[in-house]
Amino acid sequence: MPETTIPAPDARGREHRSATESPARVGRLLRVLAWLSFLTETIIIGTGGAVRLTGSGLGCSEWPLCTPESLVPTPEQGIHGVIEFGNRTMTGVVGIIAVAVILLVLQATGGRRALMLAVRYAVGGIVAAVIAYAVSAPLVLPAFPIASAVLLLVCIAAAVHSIRSTRDRRDLVTLAWITLVGVVAQAFVGGITVLTGLNPFIVGFHYASSLLLVCVTAAFLVRMNAAPGPRERAVPRWFAVTTHITGLALAVTILFGVLTTGSGPHSGDADVLRHGFDATVLAHVHSWPGYILAGLVLALAVVSWVLRLEPRRWLLVLAVAIAVQVGVGVWQAREGLPPLLVGIHMVLAALAAAAYTVVVLHLKRIRS
Repeated sequence: MPETTIPAPDARGREHRSATESPARVGRLLRVLAWLSFLTETIIIGTGGAVRLTGSGLGCSEWPLCTPESLVPTPEQGIHGVIEFGNRTMTGVVGIIAVAVILLVLQATGGRRALMLAVRYAVGGIVAAVIAYAVSAPLVLPAFPIASAVLLLVCIAAAVHSIRSTRDRRDLVTLAWITLVGVVAQAFVGGITVLTGLNPFIVGFHYASSLLLVCVTAAFLVRMNAAPGPRERAVPRWFAVTTHITGLALAVTILFGVLTTGSGPHSGDADVLRHGFDATVLAHVHSWPGYILAGLVLALAVVSWVLRLEPRRWLLVLAVAIAVQVGVGVWQAREGLPPLLVGIHMVLAALAAAAYTVVVLHLKRIRS
């Protein structure tokens, strides 16, 4: 009987198996939760904007409690306390969904072993946070912020360990961990925002971080439906370079938008001092990269449809989002920055950034 030799699987064979097996592990529940993660990350930008635009930034005077004696707002705090506490509650919803997503991703990619590793880290983090609180409180130190920082560090350690030990669909694991770590960090930064009396720079950082988490959850949705494996550029090099330059214009526009809002009338509380920049000057400076961004996106959208390039549909979505954003920006400036329009402008900025993220992810395709 002749000897039968089983060929060793090569990298292409492993890639083929991964591409055919991994997408099947993304079940309906994970898909639903991934979309909920994106939606709630977007919604919390709206609720956070409502806190600032209604002057409710200090509606809850303490953190994590709403008052020194109560977790929830008291009748004396009125509507401002309700709005601020509602945003805090939304943070909890976002966190629960982020935890559910990472657990399902770990179960799908690493099985019970990866899942139990995350659970052990979670238990260890909670124990470490409790110990940190117990040690800090008698020393009259900020016990809860210290405990929160310890929990955040443990979460980061868990993410690093999990990502390094993942072999299948590391992209999904990484994005899911970034979302969870980001949510924990955002809760911590939100507390610092209250404790510092709504420092405008911290408030701006808080918003920018939330916007980035919207982009991360959008990237997860794209990669969830994409086959894994080596990728190659799907567009001409000059097109890819121009797209990344467009991203720089988008980032600069958002940066000056944050500074403009931080100098304007919506500070989150009537007694909060602004950071001293001239809001009128910043509004004009903010518009310059905005118009450059609109021109670049329009040019990319037209060229992509003429050349039938991969990201053309999402460039159309981005072009529409930027056009609406420019219109709302001009409208709010002429109307004296009404809170509702400012809030819409904030949410649209996040959605435009998410659309740009999707465009970038379509610049490449699976290597044939």
